[in-house]
Amino acid sequence: MSVTPASHKPAGYTSVAPYLIVSSAQATIDFLAAAFDAVALRRFDGEGGRVAHAEVRVDDTVLMLADGAPGWEAVPAHVHVYVADVDATYRRALAAGAESVQEPVRKGDEDRRGGVRDAGGTTWWIATREG
Repeated sequence: MSVTPASHKPAGYTSVAPYLIVSSAQATIDFLAAAFDAVALRRFDGEGGRVAHAEVRVDDTVLMLADGAPGWEAVPAHVHVYVADVDATYRRALAAGAESVQEPVRKGDEDRRGGVRDAGGTTWWIATREG
């Protein structure tokens, strides 16, 4: 069976991408860059300086986001991210202005996991597989 490259999506994009409607897209983009080394891909501004649509890459995943607007209200979300060093990333996230939800701990599985909430209202669960 032969596999051909997907032409129905941009190169380097996964088939599924989280789409976050947040209270401050620029603050979320800044946080993602500081905490996860996110790279900006695209941005379309709307009226009044509002981010109508933006895309950033975190490791191998593209996140899409926008500022809330009438009819598209900001919605709290939870996103899970695997990182090489959960403790270092947790500290970077706090330094970038996030609020702690849970310090990194290992519970009943192979992951050491912690959580933070950013200024846009998204809770980021950060984990490293340890065993």
